[in-house]
Amino acid sequence: MNLSILYEDEELLVCRKPAGVAVQTKKLGQADMESLLKNYRAGRGEPPYIGVVHRLDQPVEGVMVFAKTKEAAAALNRQIASKLVDKCYYAMVDGTPEQKKGTLEDYLVRDGRTNTSAVAERGAEGARRAELSYEVIEQKDGRAVLKIRLETGRHHQIRVQLAHAGMPIVGDRKYNFRENMTPSGKELCLCSYRIGFRHPKSHKNLVFEIDKPYHLS
Repeated sequence: MNLSILYEDEELLVCRKPAGVAVQTKKLGQADMESLLKNYRAGRGEPPYIGVVHRLDQPVEGVMVFAKTKEAAAALNRQIASKLVDKCYYAMVDGTPEQKKGTLEDYLVRDGRTNTSAVAERGAEGARRAELSYEVIEQKDGRAVLKIRLETGRHHQIRVQLAHAGMPIVGDRKYNFRENMTPSGKELCLCSYRIGFRHPKSHKNLVFEIDKPYHLS
């Protein structure tokens, strides 16, 4: 598998994760981003350390940053914990929101047995607040392309909140019941297209984007 590396220096790597590739996995014989990048570094005679500081679901493609030193990993983790990392997504959904721009706020509960999350009442056991904002970029024939900014980072957050709002993601066989009735033939139409953060050593603001992958025309 060829790696799509967008940026690299002594502290970090920014690359595009393909859909279907896990960030990390314990399954034998299955390639993941961590092992691929470790092999990439080892092949260049470098220490094969890779710090995983954030994740994308296996079916989701998108831009990711990985640390090449433990110090860089610690610095990036602090930014993520302080909500200083800007992450934006594109999604193609079944359904069209009434408002061109909006915010979704819910409380999510994760079920580890089924690896799913669901919207719950505020105050429910294990419920955690989830918030995202969206903007309609395209709209046609009962579908829409949304630009999404995450305000919190919960398990399957975008997929669950959009489905609960009546506009599940095209290709999402876990939360879009339409896919089980009349499959679209598409992979999960969710892409992390933008990430912005401060360089762990120089402290410069860095932003990396990839092209919008979904079009309705």
